[in-house]
Amino acid sequence: MKIYNTLTRKKEEFVPIDKDNVRMYSCGPTVYDYFHIGNARPFIIFDTMRRYLEYIGYKVTFVQNFTDIDDKMIKRANAEGITVKELGERFIAEYFKDAEAIGVRKATVHPKATENIDAIIDIIKRLCENGYAYDVDGNVYFRTKNFKEYGKLSKQPLEDLELGARIDVNERKDDPMDFALWKAKKPGEPFWQSPWGEGRPGWHIECSAMANKFLGETIDLHSGGQDLIFPHHENEIAQSECANCKQFANYWMHNGYINIDGKKMSKSLGNFFTVRDILKEYDGEIIRFFMLSAHYRSPINFADTLMEQAKSAVGRVYTCIENLEFLKENAEATECSEEISAELDGYRKKFCDAMDDDLNTADAIATIFDIVYMANTNISSASGKGAIDAVLSLIRELGAVLGLFTKEADNSLDAEVEELIRQRNEARASKDWATADAIRDKLKEMNIIIKDTPDGVKWTLVK
Repeated sequence: MKIYNTLTRKKEEFVPIDKDNVRMYSCGPTVYDYFHIGNARPFIIFDTMRRYLEYIGYKVTFVQNFTDIDDKMIKRANAEGITVKELGERFIAEYFKDAEAIGVRKATVHPKATENIDAIIDIIKRLCENGYAYDVDGNVYFRTKNFKEYGKLSKQPLEDLELGARIDVNERKDDPMDFALWKAKKPGEPFWQSPWGEGRPGWHIECSAMANKFLGETIDLHSGGQDLIFPHHENEIAQSECANCKQFANYWMHNGYINIDGKKMSKSLGNFFTVRDILKEYDGEIIRFFMLSAHYRSPINFADTLMEQAKSAVGRVYTCIENLEFLKENAEATECSEEISAELDGYRKKFCDAMDDDLNTADAIATIFDIVYMANTNISSASGKGAIDAVLSLIRELGAVLGLFTKEADNSLDAEVEELIRQRNEARASKDWATADAIRDKLKEMNIIIKDTPDGVKWTLVK
């Protein structure tokens, strides 16, 4: 598999340190609110990366953190009159609800910053001992100019980065580019004991500490949104490599931005949407399909028209699955022919070739639609159960790699509908057209559309 490595700005063959276990870290949410549609993209993309690595035979140790101490959390908790811990626990629970709705599996470990303070303090102590950090009245800063490779991920020289840097009025750091590792306690804020006094961790240090603790000093793959390249991931590299004297991550993957109706998402523009909002209008699988329908490094535009197209596309695949299930009922129990087996093997290879080419989910989805087209045009009950099962199985197999097309049909109406269809068939057999038409109308009122086919009557629930 080849992936585009942000660190080298080129596609590289993915070779993990341990051939049996990929160690993967992806930045998680700051849990002060529901996560928005921009957050959803990396969650879905890198969940899919994990699924594919497992599909091709790797074990994956996947770590995704929760930032549960932060300025925004403190501000909101104070506004609501609750503790930061209570706020964090609430929105971690809400995260899991929305993540499950869009098909994002739980990570191997979901560490919280507040539960790993000892690991954070340990890495800061090493940075101080190595001459890369300094204490100013209980605030500990990373001395950026001491790390000669600073800027290697964002590909920006330190001199250029300095032009946009500034010192906040309450900070006394030595250089504008230095950043906080530990913040001294302020009134009304949560705090922990440390060698530098009471305080709390800075944002960047938590990911270095938790990646180090749960995955080791050098990890295979680090991922996140493009907006995290600088300063967050740049700072993670600086902290980790100066503390451990080793390369932090061998591969970096970053997804492109998401726009809303062609404009940058912004609360001030009124086009800021949480996934919870969108789930009121669209099933989570539609959101996931939409996110995977473009290459992960490309910008993507979120719009109602595009979501409706995604809904229609997902519906076509499920219609194909339903048709195949229906054909099985009247098919003979035969083995799948060598010709069809070979054709399906070709589709599987085409799917894997797409995914091996820098996780090209757009082309992988196109391959699934090739299978759907083949099924709709070439597969009938005469093909036999073996062929029908093989096509069904491949759609489900490849869909599962993407986290799509795995839902089972809702059979709750089966008995009632089948009985009405039986009565209609009897009426038609006795040429009681009035009764047959009345039953068809009744089914239509139930949002059931029936179609007479050579293999019998097929019904569909129209939602």
